[in-house]
Amino acid sequence: MRAAVFGKPGIENLKVIDNIEKPKLANPDDVLIKVKVAGVNPIDNVVISGSIPTVKPVPHIPGAEVSGTVDEIGNEVNGLKKGDRVLIHNKMFDGKCDMCLSGLDMICRNGGLIGVITNGGFAEYIAVPQRNTFKIPDDMDWDLAASLPVTGLTPFHALNEAHLKMNEFLLVFGASGNTGMVAIQLGKKMGAKVIAVSKEEEWVRDFGADYVITDYDRVIEQVREITSGKMADVVVNSLGVKTWDSSFESIGINGRLVTFGGLTGADVKLNVQALYSKQIKLIGSTGGTRRELKDLIDNHDKIQVKAWKRFDLDNIQKALQALFSKERSGRIFLDVS
Repeated sequence: MRAAVFGKPGIENLKVIDNIEKPKLANPDDVLIKVKVAGVNPIDNVVISGSIPTVKPVPHIPGAEVSGTVDEIGNEVNGLKKGDRVLIHNKMFDGKCDMCLSGLDMICRNGGLIGVITNGGFAEYIAVPQRNTFKIPDDMDWDLAASLPVTGLTPFHALNEAHLKMNEFLLVFGASGNTGMVAIQLGKKMGAKVIAVSKEEEWVRDFGADYVITDYDRVIEQVREITSGKMADVVVNSLGVKTWDSSFESIGINGRLVTFGGLTGADVKLNVQALYSKQIKLIGSTGGTRRELKDLIDNHDKIQVKAWKRFDLDNIQKALQALFSKERSGRIFLDVS
């Protein structure tokens, strides 16, 4: 099969090879999937750059977001057949630790990410356990299917962790980014009043934002105006240090700041006095549960993703470089087959 592979860190070392051995079904409950569409996600860049030291195997095939069709099933697989349309839940888990037994398989003590601790989806085929495959309806497009397990599930779990309520003000930084566009839609579905921070005013509004702040230097001032001084009940920050101060200062009394990304840096300063005097909750969130992913699939008709550019596998380096383009306006996808 054809796959994008790197043997040492660096995007320049990521090469498409034509004669990689097709994955074998190592266990009787494994499923071989023919990849249709792969999402290009910042986590893939982190893996390829060498920022994660535990990548395996090496040489390595990255790719955390995958949709495709079942090509082969193990002897103990039930409920799937060749040709079924599926997406891949990209969290590996043992199902036995205290976290898994509590339903928190995404923070399994012995788990990790597909595309990090196993080969990923930048290839024509990928093999995963059946419990990591979810059948998708015929009317779900491949782009959305590839996006739900990371781009969709991450903000969904974050908003659930923040206990977003009806009529609360939700402030979303990076609203035109991968997770931001979904956070807007889910926030509206939960009944919140959504304030989006983005330069892309027109299409952010198309996703349902009630208010759009395009000037990053006036976020606090404009949130104060929009909320009549109350400030935001829930703030979503997926960007890290660059927007941290604005995020924190935009939270109202008894508000919640939930974060799941550090694209612009991870080390931030914290005003502890403001934290306790306003009774602010800081919430770290990662991934999401299989139950939440099933909920997203069941409600897929209420979620959209915007594709900005598409690449074939041969242009994987260009696809990854496009992640950091100032012109980027939506998702980047690989059409694998």
